[in-house]
Amino acid sequence: MPKKVKHRKWQKGVSKGNETRSTELAFGSYGLKSLGTKRITSRQIEAARRAIIRYLRKGGKLWIRIFPDKPITLKGTEVPMGGGKGRNKRRRSQGGF
Repeated sequence: MPKKVKHRKWQKGVSKGNETRSTELAFGSYGLKSLGTKRITSRQIEAARRAIIRYLRKGGKLWIRIFPDKPITLKGTEVPMGGGKGRNKRRRSQGGF
């Protein structure tokens, strides 16, 4: 996670379609590409990394070219309305890769 950012809490934003930059392979022979414009959390990136590493078994290298830099805020359950935005719960990467 980033150690220092300008704003701790971000707005949700809108995904405007598929990514046009970084769509070609830069390293290696194979790649994994998403077909939609969904958001990917840091837990999903870590689960995919573990599954791919388990399949490789020291027989290859893995480059992860996305970073979960966007914070997700969440208010507690049964909290009344108002009182500002919730605390930072986890992070995600913007979709469209």
